[in-house]
Amino acid sequence: MTLAKQALAASAALLLAGAAFAQKTTLTVYTAWETETLKPYAEGFAKVAPDIELKYVRDSTGVITAKALAEKANPQADVIAGLAASSLELLKQEGMLQPYAPKGFERLTRDYSDKATPPSWLGLDVWGATVCFNTIEAKKRNLPKPETWRDLAKPIYKGMIVMPNPASSGTGFLDVTAWLQLFGEQEGWKYMDALHENIAQYTHSGSKPCKQAGAGEFPIGISFELRAHKTKAAGAPIDIIFPREGLGYDIEAAAIVKGTRKQEAAQRYLDWLASKEANELFARDWAIVAYPGVARKIETIPADYEKMLVKNDFSHIAKNRERVLAEWQKRYSAKAEKQ
Repeated sequence: MTLAKQALAASAALLLAGAAFAQKTTLTVYTAWETETLKPYAEGFAKVAPDIELKYVRDSTGVITAKALAEKANPQADVIAGLAASSLELLKQEGMLQPYAPKGFERLTRDYSDKATPPSWLGLDVWGATVCFNTIEAKKRNLPKPETWRDLAKPIYKGMIVMPNPASSGTGFLDVTAWLQLFGEQEGWKYMDALHENIAQYTHSGSKPCKQAGAGEFPIGISFELRAHKTKAAGAPIDIIFPREGLGYDIEAAAIVKGTRKQEAAQRYLDWLASKEANELFARDWAIVAYPGVARKIETIPADYEKMLVKNDFSHIAKNRERVLAEWQKRYSAKAEKQ
């Protein structure tokens, strides 16, 4: 072989090696994470796994849950991340998740992940219910500041409240399940009947009611703490209310979809989600994260916030999800926001 041919062969080999090295594994990730968190979370993972590219498919909790269930026979996602634990528990019961204990799992707060060993889903952080109360609009309308969930059912608030639709919003669903647990099945529906009289609209987003309250469209928006403290931090004239009876909550969680052809990459992604570095990113947004000692004090959230959360049985919630949503739709869907 001549020197020229040897040089050409060497160049070709280098090009092939470079192409192979540059080729990335693409993980399809179904998620309900807030839009503004997608980029920083992806950038955090890219620092430890530059050979894996995340392809997000994002929508509200109810939509992502329904999409995953519809694809049960032919899953399109490799991983589901940032979805409610109550939804992932349902997918687990349907046999759609691949159990996996990520590296460092033993360091996490055990109560925030699936109880099975190995777990089918990994808890990342907690999000809970809050009420956004526009003080300027309330003063115009001479509305007292509510302190409890039952206060919101008083006739003085008729047409003044917006809340998320539980069929599409994880926040709306955690509200409904919390009221059924706090007040009991019969009294819970009775409470929601009274609250419904005061609801102007059920939105498809858990964030939207607080944004609407912050903008003065409605005086009161039932939402969740991340959106509440970000709305207030942006200058909106709202008070953040944590109703005294107790707060509904869910866990943002992650799982590997059974049948993925990218098992190794999916496991590496869950390893990162369980890491201290990932939890430090989650702690920028959430008051409670799975990795102990990482959470930061958020000024607008009470110090005893974790103690205010209701006792959730995610297995029970998942088993009753369809029944509860069907009953809710039958009673209240007339005020649902049009899609």
